[in-house]
Amino acid sequence: MSVSEPTSMSSAVATRYAKAIFGLAKDEGGMSLLETDLQSLENILEVSEDFRTLISSPMYSRAQQEAAILEISKKIRISDMMKNALCLVCSKRRLYILPQLIDEISAYIAEDKGEITVSVTSARELSEDQNRNLVKTLKNTIGKEIKIKATIDQNLIGGLIVKVGSKMIDSSIRSKLENLQNIMKEVR
Repeated sequence: MSVSEPTSMSSAVATRYAKAIFGLAKDEGGMSLLETDLQSLENILEVSEDFRTLISSPMYSRAQQEAAILEISKKIRISDMMKNALCLVCSKRRLYILPQLIDEISAYIAEDKGEITVSVTSARELSEDQNRNLVKTLKNTIGKEIKIKATIDQNLIGGLIVKVGSKMIDSSIRSKLENLQNIMKEVR
């Protein structure tokens, strides 16, 4: 299968691998180690263009990807279980699903803990008080423990975009200005 396979197919593949990895970690009592591995992988994905290229480029052979994963696993101290899982993914030429795999495993972990991850995009970093108030409000509304995944987008000007599962609340100034502009166009 090519790297450009449809997203839904990639998502289904990532879900199957995630379920297996999560189940294995849970059975072996390695949940905290799994969370540490995921954080390490997210960090390297965020900072290394070379790593992102390695997982997405069809120019690398299975052997090259696997050798790179083994080397990276040593450097960022990934558990043997995760290293072996990533090597299996490499052997199937599916390393490109890694970002989705991380998200899927994180969702299983959150569900197991009774948490929900909420994506929050803001124009600038939220203060501790703002973050605490947002978590409290969301917890009261949703009824679960809240884990915030924060992103900064200066184009928002101000306000927030909050995504909980498939629901989105956009209270950004940019969105309000766009709505006002659309209303003014209708008045003409």
